[in-house]
Amino acid sequence: MLRLASLSGLAKTGLPGAAFLRSLSPSHGDGDRPGRQSRLADGPGGATVADHPTVAPVMHELLDRFATLAPGPGLCGMAVPAKARPAPAVPDGAGFAACTFRGAGGQMAYKLYVPSTYSGQKLPLVVMLHGCTQSPDDFAVGTRMNEIAEEQNVLVAYPGQSASANAQKCWNWFDARDQHRDRGEPALIAGLTREIMRDVAVDPARVYVAGLSAGGAAAAIMAQAYPDLYAAAGVHSGLARGAATDMPSAFAAMRQGGVPRSGGRTGRPVPTIVFHGDRDRTVHPSNGEHVLTQAKAGAALNTTVTRGEAPGGLAYTRMVESDDAGLPWLERWVLHGAGHAWSGGSRAGSYTDPRGPDASREMLRFFLAHANTAAAA
Repeated sequence: MLRLASLSGLAKTGLPGAAFLRSLSPSHGDGDRPGRQSRLADGPGGATVADHPTVAPVMHELLDRFATLAPGPGLCGMAVPAKARPAPAVPDGAGFAACTFRGAGGQMAYKLYVPSTYSGQKLPLVVMLHGCTQSPDDFAVGTRMNEIAEEQNVLVAYPGQSASANAQKCWNWFDARDQHRDRGEPALIAGLTREIMRDVAVDPARVYVAGLSAGGAAAAIMAQAYPDLYAAAGVHSGLARGAATDMPSAFAAMRQGGVPRSGGRTGRPVPTIVFHGDRDRTVHPSNGEHVLTQAKAGAALNTTVTRGEAPGGLAYTRMVESDDAGLPWLERWVLHGAGHAWSGGSRAGSYTDPRGPDASREMLRFFLAHANTAAAA
């Protein structure tokens, strides 16, 4: 649970970001929760070979190899970073505190960035889900989201996956137990989000979720499962909700693209922005298209296509799907020549490609154009 010196009337305290965060207690534990310890040490989903009696022999061999790797490639092939990463810089008056959410399904550690301009007014909130082997600190450094949030007066939360839930700290996006509302990891992430909204002055109409790789897949799940909570989603190098439901289908989806077994919600689209490198050999680039097809929910939208080149030299194609009033509901950035890395990120973090367009800034631009009127009501 987020612990504050005083939970009541927080929005009226008038404390700047740093002073407010000094009232938060340190994180306790690493986000442990029941029912995960028996999973495979290193594979996507952490299931044991015994959990899949019908898997082909070659997959059994692969699963056994994953079980003994220490360390090794994570869920999306993201190896353990070779060097220690610097801690995120925190401007004067801002705060970046370690917290812990505790709910009925377990607990989850996270970091919360509060900009220096915070004084009790309601701010937008972005929930950022890291990739395999990453941490909240590493993800904050690599994406530079805190820097942009400071500029634009936005709160940022970074949930942290625990090693007990997945040995490589991957979100278990491929496990059917972790793809549904009020179950598994989605319940914890949503509970964490709601607790921040309760204890901090958050604009309920402007809550967003984004992630990279396994975190991108988890963000797609959260957007589909909680459209009343998250006004928009950002998926970088991820997969659609239901692209896989077990370990064998996870490898297949990553290798050749995973079409969701169900189309997702129908009716109103889920505002979603996608970034994906067309030379991503870890998560097939077609998965980005599947994310948007699911988010589109069959809506009739108008498409415009532009091409350009980022200051770092990376070319891109940007596709925007808008309604008749001109509001963009979906965006897809295809990064030409890019692999499995956060576009426009900092070299100080892991799995970044500084050559590309600034995915963090573009996501935040897209997010702030969308408000969840149902949540506001």
